[in-house]
Order: sequence, then C-alpha cells, then structure tokens
Amino acid sequence: MIRRVLIANRSEIALRIIRTCREMGIETVAVYSEADRDSLPVELADQAICIGPPAPKESYLYYQQILSAALSSACDAIHPGYGFLAENAIFAEACEAVKLTFIGPPAGIIRKMGDKTLARKIMKKANIPIVPGSDGPIANISVLNEEAERIGYPLLIKAAGGGGGRGMRVVMEEKELAGAYQQAVNEAQNAFADGRVYIERYLINPKHLEVQVLIDKQGNGVHLYERDCSIQRRHQKLIEESPSVCLQETERQSLCQTALAAMSTLGYSSVGTVEFLWDPLSREFYFMEVNTRIQVEHPVSEMITGIDLVRFQLEVANNKALPFAQKDLQKWGHAIECRINAEDHRQNFRPSPGKMTRFTVPGGPGVRVDTAAQCGSTIQPYYDSLIAKLICWGEDRPKAIVRMNRALYEFRIEGIPTSIPLCQWVLSQPEFLDGSYSTHFLDAHMNEVSHV
Repeated sequence: MIRRVLIANRSEIALRIIRTCREMGIETVAVYSEADRDSLPVELADQAICIGPPAPKESYLYYQQILSAALSSACDAIHPGYGFLAENAIFAEACEAVKLTFIGPPAGIIRKMGDKTLARKIMKKANIPIVPGSDGPIANISVLNEEAERIGYPLLIKAAGGGGGRGMRVVMEEKELAGAYQQAVNEAQNAFADGRVYIERYLINPKHLEVQVLIDKQGNGVHLYERDCSIQRRHQKLIEESPSVCLQETERQSLCQTALAAMSTLGYSSVGTVEFLWDPLSREFYFMEVNTRIQVEHPVSEMITGIDLVRFQLEVANNKALPFAQKDLQKWGHAIECRINAEDHRQNFRPSPGKMTRFTVPGGPGVRVDTAAQCGSTIQPYYDSLIAKLICWGEDRPKAIVRMNRALYEFRIEGIPTSIPLCQWVLSQPEFLDGSYSTHFLDAHMNEVSHV
C-alpha cells in the first residue's frame, strides 16, 4: 500500500502530483535542486529534500541521490512525472531493486519502447501500421544509401534512443543525405549518449495524433480518446486539443482501438500514450512511438472525460483494478491546451529565462491553469522553458477557442518574453480554425511568426 511518495521532478508536474496525492491521503516528499529551493512544490509537499546543485545531471538526473532521499524519508514509491528520469529503465529497475514502487510501467517495457527501432519491430509484428522505414539502426553510409534508395525521398533521420526532436533531420534529396546523417548521429550521441539512428519515409503534411491509454495490472484497459498535437515548433508541441477535428467517428474508433491493442500486446500497465502520424490524403495512420509516462498535455484528456490520470496512475501502482470499462467513458465537449513558455518566438524560439515581475493567471468557467509559478518567480536557465499550461474547455470546439482567446487575453506575464502572443496568433489563423493545420504549420509561417 502506497502511503508516501517521493516526486522525482519539479515545477508544475510536481505540484500536479502533490495535489492529487493530498486528495488521496498520500504523503509527499519533494526533491529539489538549489535553484528550486523557494518553489511552490517545496512549500506544499509534506517534506522536501535538497538533492544537489542546479545542473540536472547533479540533481534531477542523479538517480542514486534520489533513491537515497526516498529511502531516508521512508517512502513507499517514486513518481517520476515526465522528462528527466520518467522513461529511464535503469532508474525503474533501481527502484524495484530497493523495494520502491515505480509509478509507471515495468522497466522492461520502458526499455523496449525507449528503443524506437525495437518499438517499430514489435508493433510491426503485432500488425500495427508503421511508417515505411529501416528495420533497425543504420550501421554505416553504405547501408544508409541502400535503405534510402529502397524507401524513397523525402526521408526523416531519427535517433533510435531518444526523442523531442533531437537527433532528427529531414532529407529532401540524395545530396543532403550524408551530411544530415552525420549531424543526426552527433546530436543523438550528445543528447542521449546513443548515436544510433534509423530512417523512415517523411510524410509531407501529416497530423500528429496520440491516444491516451490507461491499463491496470489485471489487464483491464481503456483509451481516453485522441489528442491532436500538430502545432509544434522545433518538433516540440505548443498547442494540443481533444478530440481531433480531422477524424470521422469510425476513424477515431479505429485509431483508439489500435492504440489500446498495441499497449495490450506489450502487457502494459499504468498510464501511457501511443503516438501516430496521420496522413490527411490517404486518411491512414502510422505508429510513431509509445510514451511510457504521463504526458505534458494530459489535462486535455482529463477535461473531456473527467478522469484524473495521476490518481489512476497511483491506483494501478497500488494493484487496484480500474472501476470502469470503455463503455462507461464518453468524451464530453472540447478541450485545448496552450503551453506558456519562456521563449522569444521572434528570435527563433530562443529561451528567455529571468524573473517575472508580473504573473496574473486567468480564471472563470472551463479554465484550468497548471503552474508552479508565482509573481516574482524566476524561470531558471537550467531546465525546460515551460512556465504554465493553460487548458480551456467548451461545449464544442468553437466555444473552446473563444474561451481560450479570452483566457490568453487575461494571462499577464511581464519581465520576460513568453509564447502567449504566438498562441493568440495561431488561434486566429484560418488553418487552425478549420482544423486543416499540420505539423509543418509554424515552419510554413516563420516569416509571419517572427513579426507577431
């Protein structure tokens, strides 16, 4: 039975977990770097332990120090949140070795899905559609040329051991191939200590759709419908919504059932997400990857279903069966999430850390703000630039967009540049309003974006 949880993360996701744990009567221990000493999660947790200097490698990625903090504070479990150690199989195994419950799927599944080429093989064997590509990592230039000729251009080179847009290069024609390959290998090695890359066909104007899945240890599983995450910059999501406006209901059911089947094939348990690329011309979808953790954009799924995903992560970790089946879940209305980041889109999305001299959040019906920031908070240069997530719900998509526009107008941050003006601009564009936008939307509008 889980009575005390150490949260191996920081900022808004740490606070999000603390809130659900308190409602469930579970004590929390926050860990923090010296840079986060005065943060809200540290203040609101039942206990807080400093784990090192600001640099992630010396604090939030230093898993031995985190395990030590959990054991010394008599924790039963560790919740990794997202990012940092959330998809680190070594960390999950280390938790199991010292009898701490890792709140997530088994380490073996994390390891399999963390290797993108292995994940593709597993899904292909399970008859899940995948984007045509290489069967494994590219061993050398000779193999690269052979595979590129077989698959055809344009191509996408991707890191086998990581994500988030790092170790990724688009190749439109043969003369670009060798240079892009070496760049991707170097970037993947620096980012993930794993220089392996693979290639797949590059879809010209795809949608990035993902399905939220929840499965207990007894094998009972449900999906919480799909999210459209196609508004991206640098392969990083900026705006997400659920449900997707592009799908017909039969297509939605096919996509969601395919995702659930894929996770069941793995023997998955906990919260997870299956990500797909959807081709609007052929109206076909292709498996991309599995995220073995809670997602940044999970609130939009919560808003349309009424399900607290963090609560059920904890319930599943406690070996409890889901109290509902798929037939009990319905999507209700429409939800949109805008990520409020400390970055300057006029300067190619350059991070803009610093002190916020004003921080006023919106409110009212159907408005949710997930943040650990306050007026006077300093956005640190050591971590992700996310300040807050603004989530708005409406009875339908047009009403959700109107509500989001109102909430963005009310959201006042001064002292640093943020993504608020960019989100306002996106919501006014015809492609967003009619739902026809693709993952290349912001790239295609960079000249306009730089003047927003």
